[in-house]
Amino acid sequence: MAVQIGGTPITLGSLQLSVVDDAGVTWLPTDVKGWSSPGVRAELAPREADHGAWASPGYLNARPISIEGLIAAPSTASRDAAIEQLYAAVSLTDTVLIVEETIPKQVTVRRSGEVLVERVNPFSVTYSLAVTAADPRRYSTTLQSQSTALPSTTGGLTVPVTLPILISTTTVAGSITLVNEGTIATRPLFTLEGPVTNPTVTVQYPDGTVRALLYSSSLEAGDELVIDTDLHSAVLNGTTSRRLYVSGQWPEIPPGTAVEVGWYADSYHVDALLTGSVRSAWM
Repeated sequence: MAVQIGGTPITLGSLQLSVVDDAGVTWLPTDVKGWSSPGVRAELAPREADHGAWASPGYLNARPISIEGLIAAPSTASRDAAIEQLYAAVSLTDTVLIVEETIPKQVTVRRSGEVLVERVNPFSVTYSLAVTAADPRRYSTTLQSQSTALPSTTGGLTVPVTLPILISTTTVAGSITLVNEGTIATRPLFTLEGPVTNPTVTVQYPDGTVRALLYSSSLEAGDELVIDTDLHSAVLNGTTSRRLYVSGQWPEIPPGTAVEVGWYADSYHVDALLTGSVRSAWM
């Protein structure tokens, strides 16, 4: 079983970089660059016959990250095996990089440069690797996920009645609450399960404003539609794009804000289900 060593724990995919692993290999990161802040993309156009400039909206660039460290092994064979582990971990495909701060955060990265390895002695090497997060936001490692059926009310008064009477009803609000505890807006994922016809998903903000997304088609029993508000995509059953049927405003959750997510449809069905998922995000 791997044993945690000093410093901030870092994990790249399945490779832990701040441990002594089961083979007795010590993985010690010595420097991480790029985790604190990415660059900013903005333009300034000089004001004509006036002081200063007109500023365009500012956006974060992709986040390049470099990690340097030391690998110390009990044998040459285990050293060489560890080097191969490192090469494999710095993948050309999406890989989750986690830094265990007070609030653990993660980004999705891909290799963006050489993995440099320098052999110090028969048992140790130093390394340097470069990866880039296309999405620069650092996300909570905790995924919020809540589900709700369509809004409904059952029970109540049936006539004729005999006095005295007790009126009892059961109400399903058809809404959930999602929270962004971070410092930059984050974008939720909505999963709709049928059967449901022409569903509309609404996001209500603390000031009372509402953004809504309409899916102008039907989902049959067993169908699942995933609406990604970051990618502006809608995928049916994991394979078929249904973006053409989605209209409205793509919502996001501002930093330090809780929103109420609701939904409704042309008719009620007990098996219809909406699930909202989101991670808090930091700059």
